[in-house]
Amino acid sequence: MGILCSIVILSTGLLANPPCTRLQGSVKQIVGSSLKDGEGAASELKTNFVATQPSSWFAELFARDNLTGGHVIMLGASEANERAAIEALQAYPGGLQLGGGVTAENAARYLMAGASHVIVTSYVFQEGRLNERRLAGLVEAVGSDRLVLDLSCRKKDDGQYYVVTDRWQRFSDLAVTEATLRQLGARCAEFLVHGVDVEGKQLGIDEELVGLLGALSPIPCTYAGGARTLADLDRVAAAGKGRVHITVGSALDVFGGALPYADVVAWHARQRGT
Repeated sequence: MGILCSIVILSTGLLANPPCTRLQGSVKQIVGSSLKDGEGAASELKTNFVATQPSSWFAELFARDNLTGGHVIMLGASEANERAAIEALQAYPGGLQLGGGVTAENAARYLMAGASHVIVTSYVFQEGRLNERRLAGLVEAVGSDRLVLDLSCRKKDDGQYYVVTDRWQRFSDLAVTEATLRQLGARCAEFLVHGVDVEGKQLGIDEELVGLLGALSPIPCTYAGGARTLADLDRVAAAGKGRVHITVGSALDVFGGALPYADVVAWHARQRGT
């Protein structure tokens, strides 16, 4: 298993200093479940951190430390967002995955810009159901070996985790089960799974979800959500039986948190035996 780091790029956001300054294409760390569409959505967004450095700065940092497979996520459609995302990809060609607004029509363009893979979630779900036609179109456009399916999920009252889409506000009818993972695992290279209820909140990891992924995923899988200490990283390694990668965001000092980035890089090196 290993560490991946996320670069989240938002189209707009609010800064306390100066007040009401709007940023386009900024690197941020947010509470993902607070992201909504529609009137008043900006006022509900919970932002943990706004970077002063460009997206390429973080990409170069990850390249220097040989951290591959990190995520560049565009949240909101704008020219500034796309420009910032492509700058990160070009700063670390083949080292980062790209997600946010990816479709069968534009996926190949992001791969040509330097993404190792494209990440897709809501595009392949409509009205809470898996759209087989769209998924097949993506596989045809880029190949299953360049596709990552985001199965970010929340637990329902029946005790099962269900994939959530549309900025994590809508439950799909797809439960994260062995059958689901095997079916979709034949169509992509990797799963990215956010524990939505803990993501961005530094509440500790969802060990039950990590354990499920470690036991059932037939392909590489990355868990995201809640990691705040090196002990949390150890818990992922244990619960996932060494088969689940973890991505860290808001907790890192380079993103305004308390967890030293250098310590996490060293932990990653120990895991890899380097």
